[in-house]
Amino acid sequence: MRTIVLTLEYDGTAYVGWQTQPNGLAVQEVVEKALAEILGHKVHVHASGRTDAGVHARGMVAHFHTETNLPLKAFREGVNTFLPYDIAIKEVREMPADFHARFSARGKWYRYTIYRGEVRSPLVARSAWYRRGNLDLSLMRTAAEILVGQHDFKAFRSSSCVAKTTVREIFSIDVSTDDEFIYVDVRGSGFLKNMVRMIVGTLVDVGLGRRPVEDVAILIAGTDKMVCGQTAPACGLCLQQVWY
Repeated sequence: MRTIVLTLEYDGTAYVGWQTQPNGLAVQEVVEKALAEILGHKVHVHASGRTDAGVHARGMVAHFHTETNLPLKAFREGVNTFLPYDIAIKEVREMPADFHARFSARGKWYRYTIYRGEVRSPLVARSAWYRRGNLDLSLMRTAAEILVGQHDFKAFRSSSCVAKTTVREIFSIDVSTDDEFIYVDVRGSGFLKNMVRMIVGTLVDVGLGRRPVEDVAILIAGTDKMVCGQTAPACGLCLQQVWY
């Protein structure tokens, strides 16, 4: 039995997220159907995590098992011919039997993109949050630094999150700018549902002067009923990399 590992890129706009579900088309469902065309049998693809509806990926990692002797290039060139324009397999590897895309992962890197031009841009509308207003990047960076480390992020998860524990470790949060774009790069061991988007929303509130930097420390202390900031739109979030 072979363990085949895929690195995928996709635009999540048209999908209900990575995981197959009854309320719409998911990326997982599309990938599994394309693989079945090449393999001649159904497979279940295990991903490094779930991206929500509208969230994108540049480096989603997933694996599956098969007994086929097809060369690795068939799982890229061959399967890509059966995938739509907004999903592509970028890399294929074969790993030992004990590899698991989710449980073997050591960390993930998400990038959130904010567009702050004077006029909205239709060309970036699917991949960035159009947010007008003067954002104080210095305040955002100060607030972001408070979140680095191991903390209880229960204030930064959606009400539908089913994680058994809300303690997570953030390795770094970098806030940078490039002309009309602001990038928030978050690296950590793992994330709760909507956690990165809620972190970004809170940082934006701080940058706009809507709440003080000190609120962030209170949120992760969990000693108050204070709620975090707005949940940033899904369109700006992209899973950049998973490392092992």
